[in-house]
Amino acid sequence: MKRIPLIFLILFSISSFAQFESNFIDKSLRLDYFHTGDKTNDIYSFDELFEEPFWGGSNVNLIDTFEYGNYYVQVFDVESNKLIYSRGYSSLFGEWQTTNESKEIWRTMSETVVIPFPKKDARIELLARNWDNVFEKKFEYVFKTENYFTNHETQNKYPNFSFHKSGDPAVKIDVVIIPEGYSADEMGKFVEDCKKFTSDMFAYFPYSENKDKFNIWGIMAPSQESGVDIPADGIWKNTVMNFGYYTFDSERYLMTFDNKSVRDVAANAPYDQIYVLVNSDKYGGGAIYNYYNVSVNSNAKSAAILIHEFGHGFAGLADEYFDSSTSYSDFYNLNAEPWEPNITTLVDFENKWKHLIKKHTPIPTPNPKTDKQMDEVGVFEGGGYVAKGVYRPRYDCMMKTFNGDTFCPACVEAIQEMIDFYSE
Repeated sequence: MKRIPLIFLILFSISSFAQFESNFIDKSLRLDYFHTGDKTNDIYSFDELFEEPFWGGSNVNLIDTFEYGNYYVQVFDVESNKLIYSRGYSSLFGEWQTTNESKEIWRTMSETVVIPFPKKDARIELLARNWDNVFEKKFEYVFKTENYFTNHETQNKYPNFSFHKSGDPAVKIDVVIIPEGYSADEMGKFVEDCKKFTSDMFAYFPYSENKDKFNIWGIMAPSQESGVDIPADGIWKNTVMNFGYYTFDSERYLMTFDNKSVRDVAANAPYDQIYVLVNSDKYGGGAIYNYYNVSVNSNAKSAAILIHEFGHGFAGLADEYFDSSTSYSDFYNLNAEPWEPNITTLVDFENKWKHLIKKHTPIPTPNPKTDKQMDEVGVFEGGGYVAKGVYRPRYDCMMKTFNGDTFCPACVEAIQEMIDFYSE
């Protein structure tokens, strides 16, 4: 009887690989578009297409089963109208729409979706969540294989290197580390920082138990100057991707509006996740689900920042803190269930971490009174920048503070499920 599941998995794997080979070429199609709007309005406009030399994603799990993210890309074969690829993601523009600035002005930001390169004409649809967390179609583009305006030239070519390689990118999670604010003379330092990055990442559970499911790449992309922008201090640096502190006027939020440069550099290696390593000792970082991750290299808390931000970008985890100053307002609709796996409004808690809670634990759960209760899973009020109406799984977690230096069981489960999705 034990052979039946194994045979089923083998047949499923063969069938899935056949679907990839019938629909895609083993490289990437990158669609850049512009996202324009204010707090309540947004429009999409086409920018350009690129053929990129690597496909780092799964060749088996082509259809997204999580539906995380504020946006969603769907790819349909035009002839059969069959869904052949989908992924959820979020963006800097979506975060900006929750800031006070978005109430006053309109902005335009570059965004990107990367899909396996279609063999046949394909319809690419972009969807966005409305206030009730329901996806609505916002944009459509039909890719035609004979379109000779698809750019086949790799932008900004840089050499890649790999220092943790477990196998074929099709069945591994490929993380590409790209340097920001490292001068040409500091490329040796970048290589050493990549090694430290890898050591720090695999020091945390559950990544420590899944080393063999990751490939980690580095790109040798030097900047003209060392360091990054710190606008409030009048510091401006000429760097390869234009990252800076004070994104959305939040001092520690370290991001860039130069999406195209990030994608150009990352395209020099296969990737599922982009990780930008910033040459700075000032506390800072950031990450957006399936967009990019950022942390600094030389701060005393660099390792904790790294793993916290990767929780956002890779596994879709929400911030669980609520007592810190942020630039956001009206981030969550308390009458809808958030898509992030580690917070809830109790609207649809059955599909969150209820199965991890002991039978007689009250919901919501009062704050713990003993050290033992600190480690128990419950439903603690406060999370996602909101003090009331949003709940988190444990009193403390890596997604709340760095005090305990561990992920709660709900976050561990979410991370492991994502690892399995990309590596099976």
